[in-house]
Amino acid sequence: MSEEKEMSFLGHIGELRSHLVRSILAIVILAIVVGFNINWVMDHIFFGPTRNDFLTFRIVNHFSRELTGNDSFILPAHFSVQQKQLFQQFNVMMAVSIFSGLVLAFPYIIWELWKFISPALMPNEKKNSIFYINSIWMLFMAGVLTGYFLILPFAINFGLLFKVSDNIVQLFDLSDYTTLFLQVTMGMGVVFLFPIAVYILTSIGILTPKFLKTYRRHAIVLIMVVAAIITPADVLSMMAAALPLVILYEFSILMSNIVYKKIQKRELKKEI
Repeated sequence: MSEEKEMSFLGHIGELRSHLVRSILAIVILAIVVGFNINWVMDHIFFGPTRNDFLTFRIVNHFSRELTGNDSFILPAHFSVQQKQLFQQFNVMMAVSIFSGLVLAFPYIIWELWKFISPALMPNEKKNSIFYINSIWMLFMAGVLTGYFLILPFAINFGLLFKVSDNIVQLFDLSDYTTLFLQVTMGMGVVFLFPIAVYILTSIGILTPKFLKTYRRHAIVLIMVVAAIITPADVLSMMAAALPLVILYEFSILMSNIVYKKIQKRELKKEI
């Protein structure tokens, strides 16, 4: 019996390794595809939020002109960054390619995860798990897009327009901009997975809707701290990050309440 269990355990490890290898290969392949198109990616996506014709600025300025007659955001005509190290551009290219490969491959990675855990699920659990598995990559993508289209433009606008003296010449470092880009987009992608964590913790009995409601004020303070870590120092981008996180928290309370009620009904049926 012990040998069968050991073989079963090793078999699961081997299967997990296969799923991980395929996931890593997907990231590498997509990263290579991005690498071959790095010039277009850098000009149109990576540095997109630094241009006046970026979608976020066009939308905000459109409504601003309707209300005030003037544009709210006017960035410099040309945004240039410095390369301070010999291989800095190469390192940034690698970072952007790998990050892009990870984001593009994320739905496939989640699918591989579901393929690994689905054999252990009951038919009813397997049917319900499809919704939650899809929710993971959708929430992650929503977080990345929120960081890219909402937070990053406001942060860049603040960094470009804030001046304490005309004697200071703004010289931006390529690595600093790369860190800001990855920090905001990846950070928001990870934080947007909070409802999934709430669902799991509620399902195993650690969290309850009552707990989430009781400590709502504490959670909002924590959200502000997380928003301050993800974003730069300006208040506008911090509030832009905090608002969707507060909405996600309220959504998590509703989801926790639904899951908690299902667990209670299941326990009542067992008692009967």
